[in-house]
Amino acid sequence: MPIITEKQENKKQVLTLNELSKRKVVEHNSLITSIAKMDKTPLKMFELAVSCINTEEPPKDNAVYLSKEELFSFFKVDDSNKHTRFKQAIAKMQEQAFFEIKEEKNKGFKFRRILPIPTVEWTDYDDKVMIRFNQDIIPYLIELKQNFTKYALSEIMELNSKYSIILYKWLSMQYNQYEHYSNKGGRRAEQVENYRNPSISVKELRTITDTVNEYKETYHFFRYIVENSLKEINAHTSFNVSYEKIKKGRSIDSIVFHIEKKRKADDNSYKLEDQAYIEGKKAKEETEKDLYTESMQSPYTKLLSENMLLFPNDFMDIKTMAGLQKNVYPLYDELKELKGLNGVKDHLSYVSSKQEAYSKRNIAKYLKKAIEHYLPTVKRQDL
Repeated sequence: MPIITEKQENKKQVLTLNELSKRKVVEHNSLITSIAKMDKTPLKMFELAVSCINTEEPPKDNAVYLSKEELFSFFKVDDSNKHTRFKQAIAKMQEQAFFEIKEEKNKGFKFRRILPIPTVEWTDYDDKVMIRFNQDIIPYLIELKQNFTKYALSEIMELNSKYSIILYKWLSMQYNQYEHYSNKGGRRAEQVENYRNPSISVKELRTITDTVNEYKETYHFFRYIVENSLKEINAHTSFNVSYEKIKKGRSIDSIVFHIEKKRKADDNSYKLEDQAYIEGKKAKEETEKDLYTESMQSPYTKLLSENMLLFPNDFMDIKTMAGLQKNVYPLYDELKELKGLNGVKDHLSYVSSKQEAYSKRNIAKYLKKAIEHYLPTVKRQDL
């Protein structure tokens, strides 16, 4: 068997990523505005599978085929444990991932709950993976004469939160209509501008992001769902998006987003190249710095230090502290809402007594794993 060098493997991954960057995802708007009852990995896997569909020639038996190499490149998995992680991701997708779709029907609404991908087949001796869509989801992917949204698969490859993906798709739906009516006409100038500056009620945004019962404090909702998502979208996609809050009385009733498309100075294309890439990289670094500053002001940082879970070297590491602020502290907020600050203190005390030596090398990953294992237990106890 020929030996594949690291250089050849890297070249293969680059070619695969280049191929993936050309793919488009097309979905009916009802699917864009549905509730995705799944986490980031199943949602991204669904998007990857949809990008394999040729709407001009619908897949036979509702099945598409892709390679394991495409999957690993898309998720940027290159470690020796990638096959196990692949199987775990498939299992998780089929156990818990479904869409709740709401459509206008006669004088009311029709609600559907659909498991999008019931069957995935692969072997351990070749590279091919077969993904078969549920026949009930197919109309939302191929019968697309109107009310559909198209976007590049590469736009969501770098998004690391399901909320970022969901919000990006909704913004794409709006901006696509802006571009369509700007070119084709059929809408008043004010209506066209509203597509570029779309409004959504906080209630509806909570619904489509599946956060009706999460981040109940308005401050936390805007910080972790809206602002963090927009930071990712601005850093990794062809959009630059800002927003403003619209109040009704004393409470925030809705949000208006302002969407701009990144363009090269000498071109009308929307690809993330040259200056846009530099801007994205700079925005990512600025986001890390913002998260680092927030983490140093967080009461959780003090609690971690008191429990000997953080040390001076950790405080000097921007990535570590930014990772805690982004991925761990929101989970501590959830625990605090359920059990109060003393509940968080008790959890950290227990984690400190059980921590293993390896955690010192990746403390953010260790703490995230610990709280992710503990939170479901607390939620079940509350029920």
